[in-house]
Amino acid sequence: MRLPWIRPIVMAFALALPMSGVAAATAYPARLAGVVMPDTWTVDGKALVLNGIGLRTYSILGIHIYVAGLYLRHPDHDAESILGSPALKVLRIHFVHAVRAARVRRAWWKGLTSNCTPPCTVSASLLHRFLDAVRPVRAGEDFTFVFDQYGANVYEGSRVLGRIPNAQFARLMLAVFIGGHTAQPKLKRELLGIGEKLSAQ
Repeated sequence: MRLPWIRPIVMAFALALPMSGVAAATAYPARLAGVVMPDTWTVDGKALVLNGIGLRTYSILGIHIYVAGLYLRHPDHDAESILGSPALKVLRIHFVHAVRAARVRRAWWKGLTSNCTPPCTVSASLLHRFLDAVRPVRAGEDFTFVFDQYGANVYEGSRVLGRIPNAQFARLMLAVFIGGHTAQPKLKRELLGIGEKLSAQ
């Protein structure tokens, strides 16, 4: 997913640390569907803990699409509390299956618009610019979304893609996964730490 339209991130230490000050600690990793997620994640010196890990599947065949992990400053099982909090949050996604750009765009569009219920409003031009930046995803790719009170930083692997300087849009991005109108309720429960962890390795 390329985001050429968003405001560039200017960080003096961007080359010094992976993901502009974001680093993982892997002492006790969690494993799901062959994907390892560290139990802790550090953002600019602030430690976050793995709140939940889940698997996104497709069709009745249960095709594995990606494994996602949600990191918070403190464990929280309430979606609205998490979405409304200004505290740092990290969503990591590791794709285990390639996905066409059209399918990725459709999933984002549905998730963003479904979760934007009154009084929420979202600029049509902002939404279209975001969707236009989406590209095909290859198996093995990692994406990291770092949410703060002002917006979100987006990374592909250790490379920064840019910043979304819009707090409401950033909230909607996370709501795609844990919001009240998510298309994946099982994944939502797993990210909230209240679902049964899958045992597929």
